[in-house]
Amino acid sequence: MEEFKALWAENAGAKVETMVRTFKKEDLPDGEVLIEVHYSSVNYKDGLAGTNPKSGVIRNYPMILGIDLSGVVVESLDPDFRAGDKVVVTGYGLGVSHFGGFSQYARVPAAWVVPLPEWLSLKEAMIIGTAGYTAAESVDALEQQGIRPQTGAVLVTGASGGVGGMAIAMLKRLGYTVEAVSRKKADCTDYLKQLGAEAVLHPDEVALEKKRPLAQQRWAAIVDPVGGPMLPELLAQLHYGGCLALSGNAGGIAFEATVLPFILRGVKLVGIDSVSHPYAERIKLWERMASDLKPENLELLVEQEITLEDLPAAFGKIMDGKMHGRTLVKVKNGI
Repeated sequence: MEEFKALWAENAGAKVETMVRTFKKEDLPDGEVLIEVHYSSVNYKDGLAGTNPKSGVIRNYPMILGIDLSGVVVESLDPDFRAGDKVVVTGYGLGVSHFGGFSQYARVPAAWVVPLPEWLSLKEAMIIGTAGYTAAESVDALEQQGIRPQTGAVLVTGASGGVGGMAIAMLKRLGYTVEAVSRKKADCTDYLKQLGAEAVLHPDEVALEKKRPLAQQRWAAIVDPVGGPMLPELLAQLHYGGCLALSGNAGGIAFEATVLPFILRGVKLVGIDSVSHPYAERIKLWERMASDLKPENLELLVEQEITLEDLPAAFGKIMDGKMHGRTLVKVKNGI
């Protein structure tokens, strides 16, 4: 490998300029493991990094973007990995402070690299990707709080997005009754029901007519990758002992709530961090995503498969809220 291609992003002041450029191996940052990247995927974080230099996702441009990847080890200085090993990398500084997965080759620290589970292909791993990992961590958090299928229905917000869709499919696989919330209800109901949602709601059907700290108990748990001002209304409608797993801030970073749901109903608000999740837990979750958490209809979650040169348009699409499900990026021989 003398040269390879990658998506390069530069801070152009009011916007981010992206281009597919040619690189050499010595251009890559330090790391013990060199990987030939086969697949990546487009996440909301990638959209922010690829369009808005003031989003806070990336502090220092220029950068090769892409917060996840799957591929094959080419070289390794770490005894745990050998040439030919199939691997996955998500989270940590990938595509944020360290050159990322929108590249035909990536060199990363060995501590970031997860062996590909036996029952997953490289393509399937990136249909799952960071979005699926976040969904799996959310489901696992609900289980740790004692939420079981017999406990009651689980609500999933942002259902047409990558995390939401994955969460629905994973919960359905485990036998939960799932209700989905989407602003795209008119367009996405059939899709979300195919994933496993028994009911699809518009946000207006979830919002309270009168804002109050406690309301009718509707759900045993909630998977929320959106956050923002609706969060207090969701907490108000949880069952006694219910749990909300919060993983995103697409709805905003601020919300106003009272302590009442927590001290009168024993509700739990659990934060989900897929970036720095401990490595041992990461291994366990990837094994689960290859077994009991693997959606039966995984390919259904793919809206489109693109190449590196298609990424700028995909960034615009996800930021405009026009993307549903997962956008898979075929990196190997993708241009």
